[in-house]
Amino acid sequence: MLLRDKISHALKAAVKDGDSTRLCTLRLISAAINDLEIAKRGCEEGVPSPITDDEVRGILGKMVRQRQESTRAYEEAGRLELAEQERAEAEIIEDFLPRQLSDDEKAAAIKAAIADSGAGSLRDIGKVMGLLKERHAGRMDFSTVSPEVRDHLAR
Repeated sequence: MLLRDKISHALKAAVKDGDSTRLCTLRLISAAINDLEIAKRGCEEGVPSPITDDEVRGILGKMVRQRQESTRAYEEAGRLELAEQERAEAEIIEDFLPRQLSDDEKAAAIKAAIADSGAGSLRDIGKVMGLLKERHAGRMDFSTVSPEVRDHLAR
């Protein structure tokens, strides 16, 4: 089943259950997917461009990062009720993403990528990051992985 279909089924279930937080979040996800679909059509009217699961995961990942940033901003401003709402939305969105690697798994993946790519210095960070993205796309946040790779290569 496509990820988009899973979201659609979850939306229908949220309507039946009367879960307003989940319903609102799933509607936001659907709107973001529809926006991407419209943007992909571009100038070619009538030519359907199916959205892939990878593109949907990209949208979901972006939405989670936005909510994490909002949570931090609300906490710094002392708006804890809004921070909690953002956290709840992020959890709902994360239900549709693959499980993230733990810190130990991430460290092992970095070490394996360094060994497999033959990287020996900071110049080889691109090789290592490319290998990690190929092997673990969607399962780790590459903005936080990059400094860790740098640390390993600097040793």
